[in-house]
Amino acid sequence: MMRPRMFLSVATVAVCISTPIPLHAQWLRQESGTDAEFRGLHAASELVVWAAGRNGWFSRSGDGGATWRADTIAGAADLFLVDVYAFDALAACILGTSFDGGLARIYHTADGGDSWTVTYENRHPQAFLDGLAFWDDAYGVAFGDPVDGAFLVIRTTDGCRSWMEVPRENLPVPLDGEAGFAASGTAITVAGASHAWIGTGGGSIARVLRTTDRGLTWTAHETPLPAGRTAGIFGLAFRDERYGIAVGGDYRVRADGRDNVLRTDDGGRTWRVAGTSAPLGVRYGVAYVAGAPSPTLVATGPSGYGLSTDDGTTWTAVDTVSVNTVSFVSPRAGWVAGVEGRIWRIERPF
Repeated sequence: MMRPRMFLSVATVAVCISTPIPLHAQWLRQESGTDAEFRGLHAASELVVWAAGRNGWFSRSGDGGATWRADTIAGAADLFLVDVYAFDALAACILGTSFDGGLARIYHTADGGDSWTVTYENRHPQAFLDGLAFWDDAYGVAFGDPVDGAFLVIRTTDGCRSWMEVPRENLPVPLDGEAGFAASGTAITVAGASHAWIGTGGGSIARVLRTTDRGLTWTAHETPLPAGRTAGIFGLAFRDERYGIAVGGDYRVRADGRDNVLRTDDGGRTWRVAGTSAPLGVRYGVAYVAGAPSPTLVATGPSGYGLSTDDGTTWTAVDTVSVNTVSFVSPRAGWVAGVEGRIWRIERPF
């Protein structure tokens, strides 16, 4: 059976012409320095933001996106860099994987990307990493599709310099066909000092994997989002240890009007339908706008990106340009990124 991650090739199709819808917030296109598709994006501050993408490309800015420096990681030309965590303007952790399977790596830099060190490598034929997240500059977690019948979850306690695998007995057993979607880097997220969540699809049920001990042990929780070989949860965001949002859908149906936003108020143990995204269609990434006056979210996907100011119940389409991922540090500093090296920063806050 084709694994869910194979959908990723469809994001190379031509995007729609941008047709902004007026909102209080306005967005400004920035020049990333590359036309590589981005799926990883992380803002460390209102000035520092890193993006990661296809064929080993990354780009970073230390001045709020006014200027970007793009480059490639040596030896990563066959990898899609699907997620990034920025410690600061010089240090970052990037996760890359081969869409053909059989090679996944995590890289670390401490000099702004001039040089990179491979801190994790997996050459198992089933190896495929989907995303990473950090609680702080030391403790982080990453996950991948099942290998030999067990989810691949790895942890770092030294800021990406080394990684250790979580024993399979500490992880839920995958459903038949269950895996992750490496579309935005937001299929895994953290909150507080020790909580983390992973969204899945591909199986008969879309589930959320949950940990409360920095990834040492995990439990699985069912959701009402429709699932299948090409459907499930693509993105997660939590505003604290209790309240969170899951988004997704079916990547084959880019204008599907079905409900595709879920909410939890008990830390991811139970989930209920919250609403339907705008624009309509599968959502790849989602992020809370930290510091907004109400629970505000931005969600991305191939049909465009949208805004919710009521914790995911109702949505307004911002733009119909295809974008994969999103990162916010404040109402004044947030970015979306996607195909053809495109990056936008919020120009006027909510």
